[in-house]
Amino acid sequence: MSARLNRAQPYAIGLFRIVVGLLFACHGAASLFGVLGGAVGSNGGTIEAGTWPGWYAAAIQLVCGSLVLLGLGTRAAAFLASGSMAYAYFKVHQPGALWPMENGGEASAMFCWAFLLLVFTGSGALGLDQFFSRRTSEEQQPAAERSPVTA
Repeated sequence: MSARLNRAQPYAIGLFRIVVGLLFACHGAASLFGVLGGAVGSNGGTIEAGTWPGWYAAAIQLVCGSLVLLGLGTRAAAFLASGSMAYAYFKVHQPGALWPMENGGEASAMFCWAFLLLVFTGSGALGLDQFFSRRTSEEQQPAAERSPVTA
């Protein structure tokens, strides 16, 4: 059983990455464009462009969430996303109360830790990181190693 689970691990990480990235990107899109339920802002459902920190947080959510979803630059995008969620938790939620259940910071805390996990695990299976690294390593092999010579 353990061997089967170990073989499935890259796919489980890949699926985790896809779901977390999609949810994060949707949150950013909702804040920026008022889609998917939208965020309540001063201009009818979106955050006003350039406002600190809301608009920048939403832009990070959309861009980093999309990159993580695709598995492209996963570790760097997850690092930035994790840091932005740590900032959101400690600057926005934590001053209101100590525990996430009291201060409404559950989502920020969960996203922060989920992205931090992806910093260390990488994209797993099904990511563009894997595709490009495989392609690059094949291109770097000498021609003699890639195609065996037949006599």
